[in-house]
Amino acid sequence: MSGSSNRLDWVDAAKGLSIILVVMMHSAYGVGEETGGTGVLHWIIAFATPFRMPEFFLISGLFLSLVIARDWRLYGDRRVVHYLYFYALWALLQIAFKVGLGAGDPIGATTQLVLALVEPYGVLWFIYMLAVFSAATKLLWQAKAPHWLVLGAGAALQIAPVASGSSIVDMFAEYFVFFYAGYALAPAIFKLVDWADANPLKALAGLVGWAVLNGLLVFSPGFRLLPNHVEMGLAGLPGMRLVLAFAGSLALCAAAALLLKLPFMTWLRWLGSKSIVVYLAFSIPMAVSRTVLIKLGMIEDTGIISIIVLLAAMVAPLLLYGLIQWTGWGKFLFERPAWAHLPGTPGARDRAPKALGTPAE
Repeated sequence: MSGSSNRLDWVDAAKGLSIILVVMMHSAYGVGEETGGTGVLHWIIAFATPFRMPEFFLISGLFLSLVIARDWRLYGDRRVVHYLYFYALWALLQIAFKVGLGAGDPIGATTQLVLALVEPYGVLWFIYMLAVFSAATKLLWQAKAPHWLVLGAGAALQIAPVASGSSIVDMFAEYFVFFYAGYALAPAIFKLVDWADANPLKALAGLVGWAVLNGLLVFSPGFRLLPNHVEMGLAGLPGMRLVLAFAGSLALCAAAALLLKLPFMTWLRWLGSKSIVVYLAFSIPMAVSRTVLIKLGMIEDTGIISIIVLLAAMVAPLLLYGLIQWTGWGKFLFERPAWAHLPGTPGARDRAPKALGTPAE
């Protein structure tokens, strides 16, 4: 696999794997918390715990070098305002649905909306932090900070037990190193995936070895599988988790390239191209399907309920997206309208008054 288009294919496939793992985790833990049990998805998520979110951030930084040199207005519009628009919109929708309507607490909903400005709300924290990481990386680029220094400092923050009480600070310490590594180490990552694609048998053997080692470290003494979270064994040790996060992230990139060699796996690339659509909208159908299934009581097995909830949470956003594209109604949910662009940037009213908007990805 070579060339920019093919590289985009494996990147999208890697995003597809990531979004499946993210929605799987929330679906399984949500059901587990309600039922008090665990299922097969809990074990899959336990295995993926070291690299599930780091890989998503690493992938998000891969193409940052293409835009990092733009002036602040153009860069800020595409890499900061872009994410903040979708964060603000979907935080409003989720809070209104879950707190305003679901709990019948308009005052509580208003309070949470205000708090969401400084404390990333629910599952949308990832979108919020993409804007923060993009701004921080631009500042470091302007300061001409050497990559080795930033990566070293980021690794130190990730290893350190940062618990400031601020979600933004704690998440920055936990995940910034992976986003920055995607940006700074992109050429090496692309080269590794190209090698895996050209040497599938060797790459597959390497992936098997990685999977065995990752599993042994995760499920080592000290491991506990609980309904709504996992406690890893040796994999949870400071430093070890950082190493496994990078190893797992690179493994998923290579695995994505290999999976695309199979003719029946092209759907994974398509899913990855819509990963932010799923991320923005999965929590509401996930909560609804979980509540309905548990109240009906027709299925008691936590694993089966979790799988059904996962499918509902994945499919519903894609159906909504397809319906919007078909009818033309509600495009603002996944496409940034002209008014939400900075003046003078592509897509803004003064640049393209008839523009349909900027897609969420």
